[in-house]
Amino acid sequence: MEVNPPKIKVLLRDNDRLQKLKTAFTGKYEESPLFYACAPGRVNLIGEHIDYCGYAVLPMAIEQNILAAVSVNNSQTIQLANTDPKYKDFTVSACEITIDPENPQWHYYFLCGVKGIQEQLSLSSLAGIRCVVDGTIPASSGLSSSSALVCCAGLVTMEANQKSVSKVLLAETCAKCERYIGTEGGGMDQSISFLAEEGTAKLIDFNPLRSTDVKLPDGAVFVIANSCVEMNKAATSHFNIRVVECRIATKILATVRGLEWNSLQKLGELQTQLGSSLDKMLDLVEEVLHPEPYTREEICKMLGITAQQLCDNILSANTQHVTHFSLYQRARHVYSEAARVLQFKAVCDSAPADAVLQLGELMNQSHASCRDLYECSCTELDQLVDICREAGAVGSRLTGAGWGGCAVSMVPTERTDSFLRTVKERYYMPHARRAALVKQSLFVTKPGGGAAIFTEE
Repeated sequence: MEVNPPKIKVLLRDNDRLQKLKTAFTGKYEESPLFYACAPGRVNLIGEHIDYCGYAVLPMAIEQNILAAVSVNNSQTIQLANTDPKYKDFTVSACEITIDPENPQWHYYFLCGVKGIQEQLSLSSLAGIRCVVDGTIPASSGLSSSSALVCCAGLVTMEANQKSVSKVLLAETCAKCERYIGTEGGGMDQSISFLAEEGTAKLIDFNPLRSTDVKLPDGAVFVIANSCVEMNKAATSHFNIRVVECRIATKILATVRGLEWNSLQKLGELQTQLGSSLDKMLDLVEEVLHPEPYTREEICKMLGITAQQLCDNILSANTQHVTHFSLYQRARHVYSEAARVLQFKAVCDSAPADAVLQLGELMNQSHASCRDLYECSCTELDQLVDICREAGAVGSRLTGAGWGGCAVSMVPTERTDSFLRTVKERYYMPHARRAALVKQSLFVTKPGGGAAIFTEE
């Protein structure tokens, strides 16, 4: 695997989308782009909401991506435009980049990537850029459109300022800098966007960040189906509440086991400190945590802290209003889902005759856990998952943050056509809005490549 993102020479006449983007860029700025940057979206096959707890996940890149055409100048001004007219043009001085987490506009995600690379490389001044962005990842669909935009912007900033940064460092930098918009994610989306390779899914491990090829079994395809319910992670507190609940569960479990809890933030770190298996961690959850929600007062008493210390040191900015925390359910999901990821990879590696059925069952278990323990599904997603299974999927589950977005299904190859037909008829066609979106909402996918720079031959 190449250490740095690849730089690929292309003939524009062979690529319709690049040609159209060049035309849009030239029409907008009356000059030609110097280069193009591309970052893919991803589908997470299994391992939901556990990357920020320190556990491995198993995604693959998809062909839908964010593509940017870029020219470079000495203006120290960043000019952004989007081929989709609903996203407004934006111009800012490179010396005055500010990001408003209270107002998550599309250009702020781009600026996250710019600011992250500027800080990582200690660039005192930035090259001016003109940029037109084109995206084929459905927004707020759980396929990582926002992270792909951050990654694309990081790549643009690196190339425009004539720097060379490894894929791993780019991924780590873009994972950190997306927090400027207020999302406390774990790094899966950015990692697969840079580390993906065509034809293989990846097991992504953290601390240190590394990826391992996972060969998916023959005889089945993965199908993505969008519920058409949008959920913007940065615009709600659902996501960060789960992060905080996992953090509090970590600290309470550590306290009961006599560990110094102050420095422990993640359920994965706790397992490492205790030197226990995932099964033993599940036993610990059963023994220590109660299923009823915990109040602030109860948490403060168990940790020996004041209400103010809880607010200042443990809660995040957009979770200050939360009064009750479901710790048992969140910890149970995380430890059981981490185990499912390892089982999924083991089945792929050993390739038994019934591999497709085994993997499908793990996906079904994952959805049940996301729905019942992590409470990150929604009525439409549950309905869509049920329809997918009835239409012939061996496994189907929500993918991405949840509360809307997409389901991913594993479908035996010979059932693909009837599966697509049935899901279209039962989920999309009865609703006018869904029916209008079906072409970009229901599709077969396969593992795609990672982020890259393109220049014209």
